[in-house]
Amino acid sequence: MTLANDAHPHGNQPVLHAGAEVGEARLVAILLHGRGASAGDILGLAHEFSARDVAYLAPEAAGHTWYPYSFLTPIEQNEPGLGSALRVVTGLVHDLQQRGVAADRIVLMGFSQGACLASEFAARHARRYAGVVALSGGLIGPPGTPRNYAGTFDGTPALFGCSDVDPHIPLERVTESASAFRRMGAKVDERIYPRMGHTVNTDELAAIDALLAG
Repeated sequence: MTLANDAHPHGNQPVLHAGAEVGEARLVAILLHGRGASAGDILGLAHEFSARDVAYLAPEAAGHTWYPYSFLTPIEQNEPGLGSALRVVTGLVHDLQQRGVAADRIVLMGFSQGACLASEFAARHARRYAGVVALSGGLIGPPGTPRNYAGTFDGTPALFGCSDVDPHIPLERVTESASAFRRMGAKVDERIYPRMGHTVNTDELAAIDALLAG
């Protein structure tokens, strides 16, 4: 068992499960919740999707937040939370691969802070995934952060959905993130919704449903 410590505050947090059993699933989706929410909250999305052969795993952040400040803050100021959060996702992906679930059967999905975490993890560990879904989020770091990630997504479907006036997620960061993913070989579906709040809408849910259905 990995225990939490000052350098890895999320190390002993629970991981909730819904849907198919991992050993029997066609796909496994890792769901990452937003600030102030919980694994149970984001796991509720599983009920919105029609595929019955998908396993959903949702880790929970210590204190219900993956990192303390805005995702636009200098990265070092969000440590050790951010590094610990990335280690949680790394551990889940590694565990799935040890159980025979290749990366191209893994979907990385998150909302808000979880969307930032999902997209940043994917960019730092680029490969062919079954999908990357960033709902109201984008790559982490202050304006001007280099986006010279190594690797290629090799056609990974990537959905970026956000409001054009989201109070937490600047539109410029969403478009920058989508562009970075395109350069790295992802098949990007970028959906910007006029005047929408900081939320998930039915159009996004339908797009995810189609992605999970394959």
